[in-house]
Amino acid sequence: MDALLMIYHPELPGFLAPFVRLPELERLRQVGMNCGCEYTSFPRFQSLPESSRYHHSLGAALITWHFTRETAPTLAALFHDIATPVFAHTVDFLRGDYLAQEATEDGTGELLRRSGALSKLLAPLGLRIEDVEDYHQYPVADNDSPRLSADRLEYTLRNILHYRFGTLDDLRRFYDDLRVTAESGVPELAFECLDTARDFAFAALGCSEIYVSPEDRYAMQRLSELLGDAIKCGVLKPEDLYGVEPDVIARLKSDPETNRAWSKYCALHEMITDESTPRSDRRVIRAKKRCIDPWVAGQGRLSELDPDFAAALTAFREESQEAWLCAR
Repeated sequence: MDALLMIYHPELPGFLAPFVRLPELERLRQVGMNCGCEYTSFPRFQSLPESSRYHHSLGAALITWHFTRETAPTLAALFHDIATPVFAHTVDFLRGDYLAQEATEDGTGELLRRSGALSKLLAPLGLRIEDVEDYHQYPVADNDSPRLSADRLEYTLRNILHYRFGTLDDLRRFYDDLRVTAESGVPELAFECLDTARDFAFAALGCSEIYVSPEDRYAMQRLSELLGDAIKCGVLKPEDLYGVEPDVIARLKSDPETNRAWSKYCALHEMITDESTPRSDRRVIRAKKRCIDPWVAGQGRLSELDPDFAAALTAFREESQEAWLCAR
């Protein structure tokens, strides 16, 4: 296991071993966490370590197991991204779901039911597919923002490390300070120490700002348009989006027109801020704002306890996404 997974739980629980080898889950090894932005030449994304939906899913499962020791929520967390298409949330942009970014979860239950092996693996555990197809039913695995859940914690810790907002030692400190509480009325992961919660929250907010940065929004929008054009001209079929990224990229490169568009996408490296000259590739692009306002055990929500964080969180939530964006 990679270093992050070792922080979440030092060993793979025995019951998980056969599930992590399912081909439906193995596919996610070749579906990235960065929604295609890593294929551009923007400096922010060029230096990112490789990160897959497979490792994210396994991480969310290990976190859920660590805090619950329950098989159903753990497996639901493991499978929560199993229906994710290539380039992940970029396909939400393709479907017009750029503000909620939930369309990529469609089809999870259907995909699990098509798995010939899954029901046989669940039976000895006394579980059915209905018990593991929707991680939203288990608040420690997933809950509503701005609460902290296993899914939200995993990708946040991963990105804190990858975007250099913290070190592995910082991640261990954050993780070791967490426990489950239902003080807010819904079970969630909460911090014991106010200072640790504050450090984590500011690092997480730094990640949130990157998720909706001009580079990120522009890259996802342009890639979604490229995929849409490739489907219209027959280079891609809609079902190809549920394969793996190397195969889809190879198909894009196989056609002269989509190959030119892909090369132009990969060459994007700098946002253009001059709005004086009209351009056909300028866009107003809105996107979901992801954020975490953690609970501090016995005290309350961090934004109610720390005025500086409350101000930073409010500024993030209120920041406009109405500017025209363009890149070269």
